[in-house]
This record gives sequence, C-alpha cells and structure tokens, in this order.
Amino acid sequence: MSIRATRARIIASAIALASVTAVSGASPAAGHDSAVQLDFIGERELPNAMAFQGTTVGGLSAISYDIRTGLYYLISDDRSQTGPARFYSARVTFGGGHLTGAELIGTHSWLRPDGTTYPPTSTPAGQTATVAPDPEGIAVDPSDGSLVWTSEGERIVPSDGPAVLGDPWIRRATTTGEYSGQLPLPPQLHMNSQAIGPRRNQTLEGVTFTPDGRQLVTAMEDPLYQDGDDPTPDHGALTRITVHDARTGLPRAQYAYLLEPLFSTPPAGSTDTNGVSDLVALGDDRFLVLERASVFSTNTWKARLYLVDLHGATNVLGRDSLADGPVRPVHKTLVSDLSDVPGLPRVDNVEGITLGPRLPDGRRTVVLVSDDNFASRQVTQFIAFAADGI
Repeated sequence: MSIRATRARIIASAIALASVTAVSGASPAAGHDSAVQLDFIGERELPNAMAFQGTTVGGLSAISYDIRTGLYYLISDDRSQTGPARFYSARVTFGGGHLTGAELIGTHSWLRPDGTTYPPTSTPAGQTATVAPDPEGIAVDPSDGSLVWTSEGERIVPSDGPAVLGDPWIRRATTTGEYSGQLPLPPQLHMNSQAIGPRRNQTLEGVTFTPDGRQLVTAMEDPLYQDGDDPTPDHGALTRITVHDARTGLPRAQYAYLLEPLFSTPPAGSTDTNGVSDLVALGDDRFLVLERASVFSTNTWKARLYLVDLHGATNVLGRDSLADGPVRPVHKTLVSDLSDVPGLPRVDNVEGITLGPRLPDGRRTVVLVSDDNFASRQVTQFIAFAADGI
C-alpha cells in the first residue's frame, strides 16, 4: 500500500472514531459539562491601514486577555516588512451586555536576545540568510503577566538554489517586548528542506495557557508533511496540539486534531485550505478551538468554533508520523459557525480568540479578532460573544 493511501486510511479511521463519539453523544471527559452556548453581543472594526504610534495596523492574528490588568494583547503577523515585528495592547469595553468599543492603546516591537528589533528576511547571494519571524500566536502567562508568542518560521526551498529555513519557535517576552527565553520544540516541528516536518506558513498558529498557568498549549495550523495532505473539499486532515509544562517548557503530550474539509472548491493551483488559527483554554483539558478557512481569490472566509476535550485522545508525542498506526483524535463539538450568526455583518479572516471578563449576569465574554492581511478589501474586526458553560 502506498504512503498516501496509508495516510488516507488513517485519516478515514480518525474521522470514523470522531463520528462515532459525536453520534453517540458520549463525552470522553466523564463529569465535565460539555455544553457551551455563545450569544453574539457586538462587532467593532478598525480603519483599514490605520496609522498608530508610527506603525501601520494590520495582520492582527491573535489576541490574549490579561485578567489582572484588563488589557488585551494582539500580535501582528507583519514579518518586519511594514515595520519591525510587533504587538499591540488594547482596551475592549462592554456595557449593557454588549461590546461597546475596541481601542488600541500601545505598541511594542519584539526584541531579539541581543535587544535589537527583527529585520526583514534577506537572502544575499553567498551570505547567510536573515530570517524574520512570522508572528502568529500570543498568550498572557497568568502566573506573572508576561507574554509568550509564536513564530511560524520560514521554509523556502527553490529548485535552483539553497534552501532558506527558519524553525518555528515559542518565545517568552516581557510586556514591552524584551526577550526572556525560548521553549523547546517537539522534534517533529523542525523545518527541513525535504518533504518532512512543517509546511511553509502552516506551523504554530495558536498558543494558550491553562487558567492555572501550569500548562502551555500550542496548535499547528495544518498537518506535517508526513501526517498527510492539507484539507480539501473532499477530506479533512489531522494536525497536532502540543501540551508543554509551563515551568520547564518541555513538551509533555501531543494529540491529533481532526480538521474539517475546506468549505468550497478553490481555483486550480491555489493553496487555500482549512486550519486551526487559534485556541483558548477553558481548563486543563477543555478548549475553544478556532478553525479558519479561505478561498482567497474570492475573498471568502469561514470561521468555526469548536469545544475540544483532550480526554481519551491518543498521545502522539513520540510519533514521527500519524500514519504509523491507529490514532484517536481529540473530541470536538461544533459550538458556532460564524457564517450563521444573526446580526454579524460579515465574516473576514478571523484568526484570534481569547476569554474576556465576565458580564454582570455572570456569562464570560469571548473576543475574536480578524487579520486583514494588510489588504484594502479586508477588515480588522473585533467580535464578541457572551458564553454560557464557561
């Protein structure tokens, strides 16, 4: 049997396992209330290409709330092209049970270990390449208010020249951007010029701390090469969620996550797909996971929120390929398809999710942000829900 056929069989088995669990209504987490209901409470947009404190605002790919200060942190996925790689702080306000405002209040550059900003990627002939980060995920450490952020790295493999490789990373930083450490990667996540490991621009998209601050959890956007093909309109795919010890940074466990098929047929030759764009922890084993899909040529986007539970899933941390044998993915239940939300004016490239403060009625707010790709036809959105069951 071919490798591709084997991968297809493994993914089909995973789909069947997930379907059996969903149809039976069984929860792999005994004693956990899996019901989460979201009510839309407002949307706010920032002006396109807004100038703010010497930067052009755009590419907002993740958001994280600091419960102690009431501030939100947002990461820009600018690869130091319109300005140094950076992040923003913001205030998001609620009144009368609705989202009433979203305002940026500060920005800082991410700093390298030597204290300098990150320059753009450059590949001068005969010299060592400089690889800029591709910032995608951000999370506030609840133990001390510091930040963790992820980069997707770089993978450019031309047919007629040397490869440009930069590993993804998970880095620690202060709230003013100073470097304060780096976590070790699981071995499968290092970049390779061969078709093994992560694909370009499909690596560490999501990062979150568990509420007690003891675990840090990251999510791959899409499959590793050896784990199978990206989602298409015909099939989903398996990607990976990794649980790290927040104190040591070491990976403790890893789980397969079953992505949905792409919602529409893209033009021939396109790279459109579906992937995990962010996640937020509700507890040690429960998460809200944001899947985002696109058909970029028509500026069509889909964003869906799933309640995910790790209980009962196969720990695949030591497995180089998910095609090596049977795998039970994490349990997931659809909570909301944003395309079906009454009153939401549009669904753009929604990439970030965080839990905000509680409303006076006790419900927890859930805040999403969209990445406008620095494109005039797209928009930076803040979208808010009130959640029961969190």
